[in-house]
Amino acid sequence: MKETLTMRRFTLLVLGCLALFGTSCISLKKSELIQPISIPGYDSEFVNEQRDSYRINIGDNLYMKVYSSDVKTSKFFRTDFPELMNDSYIYLNSYKVDEQGYVKYSFIDKVMVKGLSIEEAQTAVQTAVEEYFEDVTVQIKLVNFSISIIGEVNQPGNFNIDREQITILQAISMAGGLKEFARADEVRLVRKSANGTVVKNLDLTDSKLLESEYFFLLPDDVVYVAPRTSKSYAFEKFPYALLAGVLSIALSIYAITK
Repeated sequence: MKETLTMRRFTLLVLGCLALFGTSCISLKKSELIQPISIPGYDSEFVNEQRDSYRINIGDNLYMKVYSSDVKTSKFFRTDFPELMNDSYIYLNSYKVDEQGYVKYSFIDKVMVKGLSIEEAQTAVQTAVEEYFEDVTVQIKLVNFSISIIGEVNQPGNFNIDREQITILQAISMAGGLKEFARADEVRLVRKSANGTVVKNLDLTDSKLLESEYFFLLPDDVVYVAPRTSKSYAFEKFPYALLAGVLSIALSIYAITK
């Protein structure tokens, strides 16, 4: 009778440990991104009307530089000098788009750039410069394109973007990817609007995201990845190997002393 009671207690202990294993596991289905939930199949093209490049707005800072193979022109625009092309240098040498949407560069007339892409702005400024110089190439870069990634990512922080556009998936990749207990189906995008701030909940597990207007990020966007509600009850770094070893030893001792 005593041996039967001991056996029952030991069985309950093993079942309890197995239950702990089960509650500590996370379903891969909840972590897989871009699943065919709203749009079945992956063999079709996803059309996104927001795929166009960022449009320049009032208050943006533009880094502008004019290059030329002509020595005199190059010296005039000081492009023959060595430069430290870091973020601080670029910002200090940038030009702000005024309240009317114009940007002023050197001696040329102000150029309307509001609503233009970076490529279109380069063409507009180059056209203005070519009224005075030949054989010139204008380079423009958006300086204030930075985003923040916080929450359940491996490397949260603020990131300066050196391209004209970036998707939310690329941004999360820059932040080291999602953590084990991240809720991929509940990611909040905080974005400035004309009236203040817009907060949008995004589901990264749904392929419908590829057609969303929020798939491409804008300057000053903040992406927050929420944690799972069960995180506080689970063990992110539970010693599974150690537990398995203890159970193995316990079973061996029981078999010997039985």
